Amino acid sequence: MTELGSTTSQRTNASTSDVATELTIPPSLKFLVSNIKNLVPTQLILENYAIWRLQLFQHFSANGFEDHLTGTDSRPPSSAVSEFKTWTLVDQNLVSALLSTISPSILPYVISLGTAHDVWLTLERRLQPTNRSRVIQLKNELHQIQMCDHTMRQYLDQIKILVDNITAAGSTIDTEDIILYILNGLPAAYNAFTTAIRASLQPISLDDLYSLLCSEEINLQHRQLKETSNPEVLAMLSNRNYSGQWKSNKQRGKNHIPCNQQQAEPPSAAKTSMRPSYQIYGKTGHTTLNCWHCCNLNYAPPSNPKALTVQQQFSSMNDWIVDSGVSSHLTEDISNLQQPLPYPGSDTVSLVNGLNLPIQNSGQGILPLPESNRSTSQSNTSPWSQTQWSIPP
Repeated sequence: MTELGSTTSQRTNASTSDVATELTIPPSLKFLVSNIKNLVPTQLILENYAIWRLQLFQHFSANGFEDHLTGTDSRPPSSAVSEFKTWTLVDQNLVSALLSTISPSILPYVISLGTAHDVWLTLERRLQPTNRSRVIQLKNELHQIQMCDHTMRQYLDQIKILVDNITAAGSTIDTEDIILYILNGLPAAYNAFTTAIRASLQPISLDDLYSLLCSEEINLQHRQLKETSNPEVLAMLSNRNYSGQWKSNKQRGKNHIPCNQQQAEPPSAAKTSMRPSYQIYGKTGHTTLNCWHCCNLNYAPPSNPKALTVQQQFSSMNDWIVDSGVSSHLTEDISNLQQPLPYPGSDTVSLVNGLNLPIQNSGQGILPLPESNRSTSQSNTSPWSQTQWSIPP
């Protein structure tokens, strides 16, 4: 009886020891689960899947659990109780670590999955197409980037950020393509520099190009400073129409800010020389159109003041009076008409002095050629034969 009790006690102790051994979390897993938020501080969203995936896989591989993500270490059969429990313990802790790094917007996609491999595979299948479109967008931005009013360091930093994001998304860009994008985004002042780089037979690294571009920027700044300090250039700038420049900048848009915001105002002497001077009495600042003394004889020259107020004189004459048309003409002498007939209508002719004269007769007449005598002979085939109207003198 004593021997049987001793045997039973030994089996119980061995079973308890096995269970305790099975439920012990490996130190590497304990470290990974405890520090996952510090190792991967940024939660997974649609835009940062490539970076998140790279960080997670690196930390899991460093602790020896990458096989749970890739599916290489598959779940053992349930008949192997010890191995099954150990594998389940490790995998469930890895699932908890994965879910703690996923944002709430993506968490519903994987919340019902049971293994770390299923979570990893589902995220890859759902977010990989979005990641591909992100790569296309970044490459398009890199293709269209321009230096504009940025400094050289700011311009190159923007390109570096785009290239890093493309690489983190799982794509690569050749070094020669990056150099091409950099040169295409430079302003016209760097045309000589870009020509020299493209004509070079030796390849150039990105680090060397970075140093050369920064040096070229300094050289251009010194050259512009030297040109603006030239007296001839300053004289030309001082005589420039400043108001015209301001108007052109305003026409670009209400919220437009020009690249060179600090524009020096021309000297007052140059502005005074651009103001008009009125010819009649020599006042500066306005012209004849807006002068309130343009018809005041007190401001006229002393000689021949009547020349400024000449009025048109009307005189009676027997010459032809031709209106603005070419089909009918007016005359006050009825003898200029051949076979005149009384005008049946009630139309009148308005003159510039406001009078309305009735039309009395109508008929055919011959228009004389310039510097020739007037002919009164009948010629129906002549191109000068026109319909004439007579009006009272």
